[in-house]
Amino acid sequence: MAVEAASRAQEDLRFIVIGAGMAGILCAIKLKEAGYRNVAIYEKADRVGGTWRENTYPGLSCDVPSHSYTYSFEPNPDWTRHFPGGPEIYDYFVGVAQKYGVTERIHFNEEVESCVYRDGLWTVRTKSGIVDQAEYVLAATGVLHHPSMPDIAGIDSFEGAIFHSARWDHTAPLDGKRVAVVGSGSTGVQIVSGLAERAGRLQHFQRSPQWIIGADNTPYTDEEKAGFRANPGKLHLDEGFIARTRIFSKAVSDANSEEIAGLEARVLENLETSVTDPVLREKLRPTYRAACKRIIMSPDYYQKLQMPAVELVTERIERIEAKGIRTSDGRLHEQDVIALATGFKADMFLRPMNVVGRGGVRLGDVWAKRPSAYLAVSMPDFPNLFMLNGPTGPVGNFSLIDIAEQQLNYIFQLIAAAQVGGFREIAVTREAMADYDERRIERAKGTIFASGCKSWYLDSEGVPSIWPWTFDEFREQMAAPDLLSYEMVA
Repeated sequence: MAVEAASRAQEDLRFIVIGAGMAGILCAIKLKEAGYRNVAIYEKADRVGGTWRENTYPGLSCDVPSHSYTYSFEPNPDWTRHFPGGPEIYDYFVGVAQKYGVTERIHFNEEVESCVYRDGLWTVRTKSGIVDQAEYVLAATGVLHHPSMPDIAGIDSFEGAIFHSARWDHTAPLDGKRVAVVGSGSTGVQIVSGLAERAGRLQHFQRSPQWIIGADNTPYTDEEKAGFRANPGKLHLDEGFIARTRIFSKAVSDANSEEIAGLEARVLENLETSVTDPVLREKLRPTYRAACKRIIMSPDYYQKLQMPAVELVTERIERIEAKGIRTSDGRLHEQDVIALATGFKADMFLRPMNVVGRGGVRLGDVWAKRPSAYLAVSMPDFPNLFMLNGPTGPVGNFSLIDIAEQQLNYIFQLIAAAQVGGFREIAVTREAMADYDERRIERAKGTIFASGCKSWYLDSEGVPSIWPWTFDEFREQMAAPDLLSYEMVA
């Protein structure tokens, strides 16, 4: 990431990075590489890793191919398989943080409580009372890290072990036990696959079925790994994944495209050929179009679901009782363990931090209707505050590492432009923000996300809150900022 020489010494500029997950680690490494040395990183947990630290449930894996889910500057020829498990991914991020000296620059167990802008400086305060100031704040807080607990009557009355998937209780016995998995998104599907051969009886409680695409998760051979080591330049974002990403982005950005028709045919074929029982097959058949919700990739969910000890329950959960789950048909499903794979509060982003911008503008007020940021990066009246993987960016079946790298390159260009011009503030203009939101919302109406389903992609008014254009258009936007859309103040 090349950065032009600034008008003031780069080492004088202070940066605060919030979060030490994938994007926070990236920020720390690239800031140092760009010559910015005065950097502090605040992390609410006791170690790095973000979502791969928080989630430790059985069956956890990534749905982006391993060689595409790496930093471009740190390829990993030793991934064990196409879609690696959670512990392997977590170890990768820990190893990168240690290799590049990121860990010693992090303030662990320091949750940021507030960020307030005044007179060219952001004042950051943590819950423990630390107060720090910086010209720039990079928010690498992630998207899916605030667990969403279901509103089920009697949830506190269960006598067994009950917990959210992102707070997995590893002391709870699973082998040979009666286990319930509540939730049929990607996490629920992975847990079912991970426990099908361990639980004595496994019940998957499905509120709505999901479209699932098959995935080859064959382990890499020693010969393949040797080939990766010999050609490390080919490891990051292989051509096949780039091609699939382009096809997928065209599919989801246009509900009438040939690409979405092809995707629908693939998931339909997977359902029809994988599930032999016609009754079960119909229970698993969604009534909405493919990719309206996040497409789930799984090499074996349909197969594991058809094992004798596994049952799909589609009756509505009425309440949780001391001994198990009562469904609307009156049946009590007795359980030893209940795993709540009920997702996250995807609209939080910087919240619940108290973020106050120029002139006392509060982020909570700005986002009262819906969270939004210009190109998922900047907001009016919040100068020098930039987000990675912020609201309205590409999420779902994309490599968030690739997205974060592109966004950080874009952010560095903004900072360089401000420094070269002698400006102490830079933020998107209100006019550019309003225009962006208007175009985005109008374009979102033609995406597959707006084709008629309930998903975490939608805001409180049912508007898709993610990038509605193609991924190539996102790359074009990130390649170079339109500085006319930004206000710079000396």
